[in-house]
Amino acid sequence: MAEPIRNKRPDTQTAPTPQNTPASNAPISSHAQQPGVASIMEEGDFDRTAAASIFAQNPKLVSLIQGRLGSLVGRSSGYIESLSPPIKKRVAGLKGIQKEHSKLEAQFQEEVLQLEKKYFEKFTPLYQKRAAIINGAAEPTENEVKAGEEDEEPEESGAEDATNDESSEPKVDGPGVPEFWLSAMKNQISLAEMITDRDEGALKSLTDIRMEYLDKPGFRLIFEFAENEYFTNKTITKTYYYQNESGYGGDFIYDHAEGDKIDWKAGKDLTVRIEQKKQRNKNTKQTRIVKKTVPTESFFNFFSPPKAPTEEDDDDAASDIEERLELDYQLGEDIKEKLIPRAIDWFTGEALAYEELEEDDFEGEFDEEDDEDDDDLSEDHDDEEESEEDDEDGTKPKQEAAECKQS
Repeated sequence: MAEPIRNKRPDTQTAPTPQNTPASNAPISSHAQQPGVASIMEEGDFDRTAAASIFAQNPKLVSLIQGRLGSLVGRSSGYIESLSPPIKKRVAGLKGIQKEHSKLEAQFQEEVLQLEKKYFEKFTPLYQKRAAIINGAAEPTENEVKAGEEDEEPEESGAEDATNDESSEPKVDGPGVPEFWLSAMKNQISLAEMITDRDEGALKSLTDIRMEYLDKPGFRLIFEFAENEYFTNKTITKTYYYQNESGYGGDFIYDHAEGDKIDWKAGKDLTVRIEQKKQRNKNTKQTRIVKKTVPTESFFNFFSPPKAPTEEDDDDAASDIEERLELDYQLGEDIKEKLIPRAIDWFTGEALAYEELEEDDFEGEFDEEDDEDDDDLSEDHDDEEESEEDDEDGTKPKQEAAECKQS
């Protein structure tokens, strides 16, 4: 697997360890002033509230301290330099062994990639047969139908009566499987969040979603469309590239993505919307309507991936861009690793049940600790409620717990 973002800023600064901390303390700044509250450092009991107040009022001071601490990470404490020549020689030998290990790790990742490509060639005929059935160009064999029906639960008699009822809705019929890819994408949570109501008209014309490996590490997602009223593209692709150098563990490192330009038909661009605003002339008092095109949310923004932050971007802007880069990469991985291989399971919704089971298994590891914490919190909460009732002589009704509803 690939590492999402190589140069992503860490959320928290790593504190210096004893081995890399300088013997003498580095000054925070030659021009920095001492904190205004002297009692913080003088009192034996450290006043955390006062310290938090000072840092809250001086965000630049916090940033400065973090920057200084970050500059200490990795700085030698002099311990390695103080070792005797024989020990230094052994340390150098250990580094040499580690280099051999890194070479094997890189070789392992390369062989894993080649194995993925080998089996992808075996998967391809199955994907082609799937596309033919979805688009009405072929029908599944009797054996394929029988194998698929083995996993289905038997229908109840009531369900059969409902289908014969004249008042029931008519069945969707016709060649292939209508709206297959749109339905599958809407069941994949990360993709569903990107699809707007306006997008659905265009995504109904999706005939296939494929992927292919590049000659160098990377992959391309290919979206195929039938003739539609929104754009003239028959295919829209998005390519994910990796860096030439491997990561620390031999993993491929994601670099950037590029998407095709969509040739929108006049007035059909789903990535923008038209805002209308009235303007009044001060002299003539006449009004006019000014139209302005502004970007809007759309799944098709997926094909215009964000660019990496530059030195001109401030910390907040850079952090936001990095989050969008990581999300963009994860969406590509979800399509490649989840949607394409198991498209029918996403169409029927069965894949959702598998993901929920995996999440339940993961969360189950922390249930016991969470329950204990909840018990402690509930006891504290009960004490607070009792004190409130005592203070108000019981005139305030006890507030019931809010009901947790699934949206």
